[in-house]
Amino acid sequence: MNNKFRTPSYRPIRKLKVILSGLQIAVVTDFSVAYKVVLSIPVLIASFFFRQWVDVSLILLAMGIMLISELFNSAIEVLCDFVEPQQNEQIRITKDIAAAATGLSILMWAAILLIESIRLFQLR
Repeated sequence: MNNKFRTPSYRPIRKLKVILSGLQIAVVTDFSVAYKVVLSIPVLIASFFFRQWVDVSLILLAMGIMLISELFNSAIEVLCDFVEPQQNEQIRITKDIAAAATGLSILMWAAILLIESIRLFQLR
């Protein structure tokens, strides 16, 4: 059976390059992604330095969820703008729902980062 969507072989290095390329595009072109990564890294390093492994895991999880939602939101916005460049009520609703999901993940990320920063400051 010939399937036109089937790749001849599994190429993990190629997939990793695509992942890193997409992440690089998001960080370089979208300030909302870049500043969240920049804010997360010092707290992550401090947690690692103080050997707070649960904190490191929690920060990584919050950072991952936030980045995933930001990337999905950016992809949805770009796709919506491509499909319908004019004002459209359904496109607006779609973008608003994607933004709401991103907003919730940002609130969780910010709360975790704040709590962990306070805890790490107390460890000093």
